[in-house]
Amino acid sequence: MSLPTKRLVAGVCGDGHIRTIEENAPELRKGCVAIDVQASLVSPGTELGGWRNLAGKRAKSDANTKPRPFGYSNAGIVAAVGEGVTRFKKGDRVACIGGGYALHTNYAIVPHNLTVALPDNVTFADGSYAMLAATALHAMRRGEPEFGEYAAIVGLGIVGLMAGQLYHLAGNYVIGWDTIPYRLDVAGKVGIDATVQIGKADEVAATKAFTRNCGLDAAMIAFGGDGTKAMQSLEKCMKLSPDTHLMGRIVVVGAPVFQYNPGTTNLDIRRAARTGPGYHDDPWEVGPDYPPVFMRWTTRTNLELCMRLISEGRLKVKDITTHTVALNQADEGTSAILDDPDRIIGLVFDCTKA
Repeated sequence: MSLPTKRLVAGVCGDGHIRTIEENAPELRKGCVAIDVQASLVSPGTELGGWRNLAGKRAKSDANTKPRPFGYSNAGIVAAVGEGVTRFKKGDRVACIGGGYALHTNYAIVPHNLTVALPDNVTFADGSYAMLAATALHAMRRGEPEFGEYAAIVGLGIVGLMAGQLYHLAGNYVIGWDTIPYRLDVAGKVGIDATVQIGKADEVAATKAFTRNCGLDAAMIAFGGDGTKAMQSLEKCMKLSPDTHLMGRIVVVGAPVFQYNPGTTNLDIRRAARTGPGYHDDPWEVGPDYPPVFMRWTTRTNLELCMRLISEGRLKVKDITTHTVALNQADEGTSAILDDPDRIIGLVFDCTKA
């Protein structure tokens, strides 16, 4: 069995450029799968600090230009399987996740429990949404939605747009908040019931009207940075008990920082991170799965469900993909679109161009 000894990897630099470099390919090891990567998805918030941030770094001429390989979500074709792997064989189409594993590259070694089958009708580009789809799904589960509830999604990036769809699939009426008009347009295309542009409209009044003055049952904050104003606005929208206590559940995904007054509320503030149980549990990633009777929704089963929902057309990602860039032209391709960072949502690297 002959496997690559070199690979191409996209690396982000301190000067705001994304450059492709060649490096030694990792060796196939026990419990892992070798992947000929076809597509990978950029997670702009976690990986880049946002597209605006990346564009801003380009003004720093003295910044570090050494590329740092990044990425954690891709899709491709199995080239080989390591010892102990029985779920896959050479030629299988798969979606993969994992920091340090599923990089923006043309070749990856990924633990088998971070790898799931890609349905025949799901493209590699759509499959590359695996990580952020599972992140949104796990965050929604943390919110415990009930059929018929009202929910708000604050921040309509990739995770927010998918979370909004998932809340909708769970039987919720969903309103999306964002400052960027283009994201509101995409939200409508993927089936989010209503939207409001923060800073241009009164999000509190619009949301109260959306809930027929019942108030929100649930919300999700899906962006990084200062979230205090968003939290304050959400507090005004949550349902209110007769004794004037705010009620409901707010899930915080990602790393926003905020202040709020817990003394006047019965709100449940819940953090959500990663993709579900198992991720970063090294023995699980390369070993046996947890018993499903005790742990139904692991990282792997969340990933499998996301791929099924995409296959069935119930989770829409094509409208979220705004740009495709060849891996071997990462710098040129990203430079060409950074003049309008607000119109970048889902950027997929075509890893066949290497």
